[in-house]
Amino acid sequence: QVQLVESGGGLVQAGGSLRLSCEASGGTFSTYGMGWFRQAPGKEREIVAAISWSGGGTYYTDSVKGRFTISRDNAKATVYLQMNSLKPEDTAVYYCAARDYGLASTLGEYYYWGQGTQVTVSS
Repeated sequence: QVQLVESGGGLVQAGGSLRLSCEASGGTFSTYGMGWFRQAPGKEREIVAAISWSGGGTYYTDSVKGRFTISRDNAKATVYLQMNSLKPEDTAVYYCAARDYGLASTLGEYYYWGQGTQVTVSS
């Protein structure tokens, strides 16, 4: 059973930066496609970014392009989300998720989920 644990959330002012981490255990991390999702109060969970098992392919939702960067370290079984130029509308609980191999951008394509980490951006 794959377990995912997110960390790195917190409170930051608009324009600031945070780096989220998601450490995986219980599976073969290097074979998983990974994604970061977020859910704001009263809204549906949405994709933020995704990365293929090798790191060679990435996806970003339009609202974070140029500001967020997803990366992974297979030796550490960890995926990262570097968030720069944060905006109040980025406030949400951020979740990482895993699936077999390929890149995917929809919630239903991911099998394993972390518990989430809160990111709050003040104006």
